[in-house]
Amino acid sequence: MSKHEILTHFGLAFHPFRPDVPIEALWPSPPIDVFGRRVALTLADGGFVMVTGEPGTGKSVALRLLAHRLSQMRDVSVGTIDHPQSRCSDFYRELGDIFGVPLPIHNRWGGFKALRQRWSEHVGASLSRPVLIIDEAQEMLSTVFNELRILTSRSFDSEQLLCVILAGDQRLPERLRHPDLLPLGSRIRRRLHLDYAERDVLSACLDHLLEAAGNSALMSTELKTTLAEHCAGNYRVLMNLGDELLSVAYERDLAQLDEDLFLDHFHPQLAPPKSAAKRATKRRS
Repeated sequence: MSKHEILTHFGLAFHPFRPDVPIEALWPSPPIDVFGRRVALTLADGGFVMVTGEPGTGKSVALRLLAHRLSQMRDVSVGTIDHPQSRCSDFYRELGDIFGVPLPIHNRWGGFKALRQRWSEHVGASLSRPVLIIDEAQEMLSTVFNELRILTSRSFDSEQLLCVILAGDQRLPERLRHPDLLPLGSRIRRRLHLDYAERDVLSACLDHLLEAAGNSALMSTELKTTLAEHCAGNYRVLMNLGDELLSVAYERDLAQLDEDLFLDHFHPQLAPPKSAAKRATKRRS
């Protein structure tokens, strides 16, 4: 079966349980929405902000939404670090590539001056700060953290040339409490910590995704509640369960996903017996 066949069968505009959900269809939970607005309002000041949470609690969605919000603002450029484990030399090369600054090879001082000059020109012309997003920031070397802190500030730390968004799991705030990184940790201006979600929040996420995908009746209300109760507050687990059930429902030629399908597939020993007539009512005519 192909993805297109599944979408056609269920009348979906996109697959609601895959990571490539369109940006306009992502669900901005209240904490993510509030955080995004606060970062946007203080963008002119630059500095460091941080997003933390365990895997599956919504960091990737938060970063996608935040990057989209900021990129829609006038004169704001948003760059993303793809390899946080780099040493200082490679980190400078990646910054140069992101911001279009040709850096001299084996001359960190030259790269330092060139990047700061480019950011200063941007700030002077637009009064906004370029944005740098670093995901999995807990993997960064301490030397790179400290280089970034010094690189992005001037006038004895009274002016920030860049807005840096650090994202990672719980190891990130722990690392920033280390004595070597306290100067950076103390400069975090905005913080968003994403925890495991409550059942009602997960159900609201499902409602939003299914409506945005074009089939709000794809799942029964009982199934939404069941999935929200069985995913341990983890959005990624929730999406994986939905993806699995959607494939099974397609294979069985069903029009809707319900709790009976969940039990029959994941807990067949608990599933109640069904008559052929009852099963037939659930099939697409």
